[in-house]
Amino acid sequence: MMSQWQLFNEAGQLVKSSDFLGKPLVIHFWATWCPYCKKLQPGLDKLYRKYQADGLQMIAISIREDEGATPQKELDGRGMSFKTLINGDEVAKNLFSVSGTPTTVFIDKTGHVVGSTSISDPDDPRLETIVKYIVEN
Repeated sequence: MMSQWQLFNEAGQLVKSSDFLGKPLVIHFWATWCPYCKKLQPGLDKLYRKYQADGLQMIAISIREDEGATPQKELDGRGMSFKTLINGDEVAKNLFSVSGTPTTVFIDKTGHVVGSTSISDPDDPRLETIVKYIVEN
C-alpha cells in the first residue's frame, strides 16, 4: 500500500495521499532545474489529458529545489495541466526511495505502487502501457 503523506502546494493548501484513494495515480518527482524532467513532462501531460476522463489523477512533487524556486509557476509556464506539490524531499526519499529526478511512480486504485521509472523520453510507449494498466485495473 502507498504510505500516507501530506504536502503543501505553492499556494499553501495541504494535499494528502488520502485525497487520491480509489483512483489511479501518477506521482512525478521532479525539480525546476532538471532538464530531463522538462523533457518528460509534455509526455506525462499528454497521458494525463488522455486518461483524465477515466479517473486518472496526476500530481507532481518538487524536490531538491533551489532557494526561491517557484515550481507551480514553472509548470504553468511550460503549459502543463497537472499541479505540483513542493518541498517533497522527505516523502520522496523515505516513502518512495527516490534517488534522482525525474522519478515517476504509478499507483493503482487500491493504493498499491505498481511501478516506478526514471524514463525521460516523453514518447516512451511503456509510459502509456502502465498508465492504461492502472486506469483499467
